[in-house]
Amino acid sequence: SSPHLVQVRERIRINGQPISKDLFNKYFWLVYNRLEETKDPAHASMPAYFRFLTIMAFHVFLQEKVDLAVVEVGIGGTYDCTNIIRAPVVCGVSSLGIDHTSILGDTMEKIAWQKGGIFKPGVPAFTVAQPERPLEVLRERAQERKCPLYLCPELDDFEEGCRALELGLAGAHQRSNATLALQLARTWLQRRGCQGEARGWGQGPDPTRAPEGSLGCLSCPGLGELKEVPPSTELLGGPVPLAPAFRLTDAMIQGLRDTEWLGRTQVLSHGPVTWYLDGAHTTSSIQACVRWFRQAALSQDKPHDGSEVRVLLFNATGDRDTAALLKLLVPCHFDYAVFCPNFTEVSVANNADQQNFNVTLENALTRCLENQRTWTRLLEEKVGQDPWLPSPLRVGGLLQPAPSRGSLLLVPPAPRPLNSPALVFPCLAQALRWVAQGRDPQLAAPTASGAHPHPAASSGAVLLREAAAVRVLVTGSLHLVGGALRLLEPALSQ
Repeated sequence: SSPHLVQVRERIRINGQPISKDLFNKYFWLVYNRLEETKDPAHASMPAYFRFLTIMAFHVFLQEKVDLAVVEVGIGGTYDCTNIIRAPVVCGVSSLGIDHTSILGDTMEKIAWQKGGIFKPGVPAFTVAQPERPLEVLRERAQERKCPLYLCPELDDFEEGCRALELGLAGAHQRSNATLALQLARTWLQRRGCQGEARGWGQGPDPTRAPEGSLGCLSCPGLGELKEVPPSTELLGGPVPLAPAFRLTDAMIQGLRDTEWLGRTQVLSHGPVTWYLDGAHTTSSIQACVRWFRQAALSQDKPHDGSEVRVLLFNATGDRDTAALLKLLVPCHFDYAVFCPNFTEVSVANNADQQNFNVTLENALTRCLENQRTWTRLLEEKVGQDPWLPSPLRVGGLLQPAPSRGSLLLVPPAPRPLNSPALVFPCLAQALRWVAQGRDPQLAAPTASGAHPHPAASSGAVLLREAAAVRVLVTGSLHLVGGALRLLEPALSQ
């Protein structure tokens, strides 16, 4: 899977666990040296980062003799280097979103075409509910490749009687991910002959996590056989057929309940500071993140013994439309918006796993300053449009110029600030320390030498130190979330 959050070893997992440092070191140099010895002397270049790790992952799985490899494509599908598998057991396409537009195209239809490139002749494929036109493109791609394509039923269809299925991952969008995972797992189990009357399921990792190496299966009761629809009838212009729901095994139910995936709708409670981490970085995933955050954090009762401060920590990379993403976050009513690069420290020389060698610190900071200006503009546009942001005339407030920000500050008596100051920090460590103000045991208190020049930083520090609850949403980039996790959960770096 990609990208990793804290350590590159996360990309290659066996039975749910990143391979050990010793195994990673062994296979890295084995693959590297073999490629170095056999490369074309006329075009003396090694595979790029992701391609090398993909080759290495396949080699690891072969050498370690895993029973099942779950492989997530890097970008798109058609031209992704993972798409060399000629005959997978099954393929899946999750909910589509606009991302990597410079590579995949700027419409959902173009992106759907790229995703459908993983379909293989005679290999069943599943997808979840999609907009009409992208789903039509997937159907056409399946027809081209003589691939039987099915639509996953809703997760509700798997719930027997009134028993609701519990998901370990928060957020309504995870329900479609879960139903896709169930269909993929079931198809593999059927390939292994686990259908009809049987005694139970052998112990192994849950079927909803990816990528897993070994999945042990003894037998699986109540799966029922999937009726394959002949390509001649399934692919002649009709709608995508709905796959049947089936009775879940106890292991499947437990797998859905116990699934953990760091950096996705993750909550870390560190005393008075609660961190909400979600690596959303597209419009659809940010929308899902906002729904989750509002339910998980903003629906909480206000502290009885003091104030609550809400902070947004954001960064975005690549060719993403940052303004569109930030606009979706405005309704969460943050007191402060903090922007910083994905670098954990200003100097990243000792932490290559967190470093992007394609982006300089100067370029990353320039992007953060643009995000700061965008956030300020979005809030100024929001004044007077949102009942939470009363107009100056209604509240009798005083508009005062703030030359340092080039904007206007509204200063009426109000239960919450009416304009969230936006701050830029040069690295994640400084940003997190400012937000936590020494109240998170994993983070040192901010030093005087690291004081932020923004006038709101010092007053904000007082509010953050005195607040009964500080709720921080970290989003916009999986790399940002990974850097935050490295600092907030040091054990992940071991």
